[in-house]
Amino acid sequence: MTDDHDAAGAMSFIFEAGVLKRAARTGWWFAGVKHPESIAEHSFRTALIGMMLAAMEGADPARVSMLCVVHDTQETRITDIPHIAKRYLTAVPNTAVTADQVAACPRAVAEVITAAVAEYEAGETLEAVVARDADKLECLVQAVEYRHQGIDNVQRWIDSSRAALKTTSAHRLADAALSGQPLAWLTPPPLSE
Repeated sequence: MTDDHDAAGAMSFIFEAGVLKRAARTGWWFAGVKHPESIAEHSFRTALIGMMLAAMEGADPARVSMLCVVHDTQETRITDIPHIAKRYLTAVPNTAVTADQVAACPRAVAEVITAAVAEYEAGETLEAVVARDADKLECLVQAVEYRHQGIDNVQRWIDSSRAALKTTSAHRLADAALSGQPLAWLTPPPLSE
């Protein structure tokens, strides 16, 4: 392959990933959210939470953040399928979708991305466990925010997300989210002199 062909293949995946900025997280529609967060917005905060959880749990923050960034990239092709719909659908594994997505990328790029998705999907390494917790914790945090905005029908997302958490740190952060106020940061303590 030529360098130009490699660059075009990589750029194709970059363009495809950009669709996630416009694609809504569909499950929130069931809760009554008219304009839910995008998949990219979810992935951004999942990566941030993952970095923090990794530091708290002794995992590699950079690796966890990477797993979080790519954990939903397949949704450009299969969309964000609500959990209720998954009962009725049969889909190929996310690893197969990812392999198709990065097939035209330079080999090194394709290997990095497919390995990260495979690690996340297997859920066996500490980094994958932490990344999965970050995904669930971000959903819980989003539900808390929607509840504070007046969307009452979010408890099932809070309950299912909390039940899926594995690490002690994720449970502690979930408790803090549930007892906290999403806009409390707007009133910081006075600056010390």
